[in-house]
Amino acid sequence: MERVYAALARVPLFRNVPQEVIKLEPLSGSLTNVCYKVTIGRAAYVLRLAGEGTSDYIDRAAEKHNARVAAAAGINVEVIYFDAENGTMVTQFVEGISMNGGQVWSRDMGAPIRAALLLKRVHRLRKVFASRFDVFAEIEDYVELLRGWRPALPQEYYEVGQKARAVRRALEASPVPLVPCHNDPWPGNLLDAGARIYLIDWEYSGMNDPMWDLGDLSVEAGFGPEQDRLMLEAYCDGAASPALYSRLELYKAMSDLHWSLWGFVQHTNDNPAEDFWSYALGRLERCTARMSSANFDPHLDAVRADRLPTLPLRPPSPSGTPRPTGAPTKGSIR
Repeated sequence: MERVYAALARVPLFRNVPQEVIKLEPLSGSLTNVCYKVTIGRAAYVLRLAGEGTSDYIDRAAEKHNARVAAAAGINVEVIYFDAENGTMVTQFVEGISMNGGQVWSRDMGAPIRAALLLKRVHRLRKVFASRFDVFAEIEDYVELLRGWRPALPQEYYEVGQKARAVRRALEASPVPLVPCHNDPWPGNLLDAGARIYLIDWEYSGMNDPMWDLGDLSVEAGFGPEQDRLMLEAYCDGAASPALYSRLELYKAMSDLHWSLWGFVQHTNDNPAEDFWSYALGRLERCTARMSSANFDPHLDAVRADRLPTLPLRPPSPSGTPRPTGAPTKGSIR
């Protein structure tokens, strides 16, 4: 616990608080970081200690900026302290239920609607995020990290690589204005506090195509066609175009590919939180199945032909700050 108390001593809020009045409780759910509930009297907080080595590939300064923008809008929990040098963060503790679990989404058909409206609030934030999330650049960087490491990437990765390049070309032919995105709306990052849902963990946030968030949510929550329909119709305030469904399907495949490679990196870094080799292989297998389906090429064609894609939001850029558009640009890995 020495690391925990040393971190608390660096936080102005806790600096002069005797250890004997601090109650610490480990929190589960994080795969790369370590989190504790910190209780002092009736006040409760969350201390996040960044996982070893994560700050080598996560832009903590950008995370700090983006997390505070989202908190100011009431989407994220309040950020009380953030050290961008080492990733230590203290936030308000909010009583709520994690939405990580298949029953949440299968039993409550309103859950995809609530999540879609929350993501729409993110995408309508009027401040530009301090980073850019480009899944294709992320993939390239993960592969570069893994090059020369053992075990080598499975052959299946190279077999889907050509299809991934086709996805990139289709999206570049049909660009949309970039908006603030969370980029990791895994259900474990959705905290249902009853009156509202909070979206936590902004490590991977950045400017992006908003359909990435919806595609990633669909994959992570295990949505079926009906849940995708509810999500998109809530997001669009009505029926979504066939081309938008196709865009969603492309990002669902890229979500599996991206997180597969992330899993291989975690395995290579000896992250003990999970069997990341099996996790990565499973996601790569699902990506391969998506890209091999009879419907995938028609989805590519539909997105490629949608030269002026219509999304239900166009948040204005802050004065003097251009809104990025067009083809993806290379960004840092998470």
